[in-house]
Amino acid sequence: MFKGTTILAIKRKGEVAISGDGQISIGNTIMKNNTKKIRKLYNDKILTGFAGASADAITLFEKFEKKLDEFHGNLTKAVISLAKEWRTDKILRRLEAILIVADKVNMFIVSGTGDIIEPDDNIAAIGSGGPYALAAAKALIKFSNLSAYEIALESLKIASSICVYTNDKIIVEKL
Repeated sequence: MFKGTTILAIKRKGEVAISGDGQISIGNTIMKNNTKKIRKLYNDKILTGFAGASADAITLFEKFEKKLDEFHGNLTKAVISLAKEWRTDKILRRLEAILIVADKVNMFIVSGTGDIIEPDDNIAAIGSGGPYALAAAKALIKFSNLSAYEIALESLKIASSICVYTNDKIIVEKL
């Protein structure tokens, strides 16, 4: 598991939201408080967020953007192609990052081991605070009528109150 971030994706009632905290930690030291780990890609039709080494994640964002262009925004094909290249390329295979990607139809967690995970319940979380945000999101979905955006925000607030590698400088993007 990667320490130093929390990323949460929610798909609910036709809305998709991804939230992330702004903290970058090296060991037990906070190095930065307001990093943006969430991006909109492919003409603002796809959301993505990362956990892991920042430079590695930027490399993966760039690769993923190229795959989206190559497959004309088809998220599933782009994810499969990225995972295949990530796993087989000698340099990419050493990158220490994990991505959540989503559009209005699909949501995936993509790892460097070639894993592509499509969550069963339209909620995905990664990073050290991921389990806390995931638990909060599951409860909020079950017991509230909040929007995907609101759940993504509130779940990260809860995670930031528990996980020392997650702060309350939260960014939420939605489709």
